[in-house]
Amino acid sequence: MDDAISRTRPSGLWWGLVGVTAFSFTVPLTRVAVGGLAPLFVGSARAVVAAALAVVALAVTRQRLPRGTQWPRLAVVGGGIVVGFPLLTSFALTSAPASHGAVVIAMLPAATAVLAVIRGHEHPSARFWVAAGIGTFAALAFASAQWGGLGQLHWADLLLLGAVVSAAVGYAEGGLLARTLGAWQTVSWALVLCSPLSVVLTVVSAVQQSSPGTAVQWAALSYLGVVSMFLGFFAWYHGLATGPMVRVSQVQLIQPVLSIAWAGLLLREPIGWATVVGGLVVILCAATAVRVRLGG
Repeated sequence: MDDAISRTRPSGLWWGLVGVTAFSFTVPLTRVAVGGLAPLFVGSARAVVAAALAVVALAVTRQRLPRGTQWPRLAVVGGGIVVGFPLLTSFALTSAPASHGAVVIAMLPAATAVLAVIRGHEHPSARFWVAAGIGTFAALAFASAQWGGLGQLHWADLLLLGAVVSAAVGYAEGGLLARTLGAWQTVSWALVLCSPLSVVLTVVSAVQQSSPGTAVQWAALSYLGVVSMFLGFFAWYHGLATGPMVRVSQVQLIQPVLSIAWAGLLLREPIGWATVVGGLVVILCAATAVRVRLGG
């Protein structure tokens, strides 16, 4: 039995790493897509693509329909990760550099832990709240300093903070719902539930869009729909299910590091010391908050 467990642990970690690596391209490629495509179109069309794949997956595997209170809970999940996060980040990254966005979004693991604590009626130690608070302050200080000084947040930062809250709500509720509905099934049903709104927004934005976009921008959008919003969740949730979940979940803390690296390599964005230090501080605080909540 011990040998079997030891063999599954590396597998879970590797699958988690695959999922996180897939997600790490989301911010840089969103920046690429909104360079020529309307942000509303990018945020909604990626959800339409993912929803189409979700319909196929649910139909092929003959998943049962959600029941009763699972539907409103799916609406919460969809509002956070299908509608809120994609749209808010798309609009934010029309002006904010991808590396800047990655640092602010590095708050997500800690924010998810906070929402999970609130939603699950947990009572963590003061150390948890201190770490989460310092991480939030560090992210806000970094964001405002990038625009000219403390206290001078740009509208893009407000959108990014809204995206973090949206995703944290979706992740926390989705994590609880996945216990009864299934992990990838929760994401898939949330995509399907939100698909009417996503389709309407996509059509409206497509009619109003002035630029046809380039092949690279369309390729970036395709990645966001197929991988960031669908296949990436398969790898991520498979890793969490294989476990151990406490260890695999912490792999997400390397996501902002990878996103910053891709921003430098793919977009040729200058990565200064302020970005590196700001990112490390936020990631360290997020890691502390997550580990304290998990009892690590």
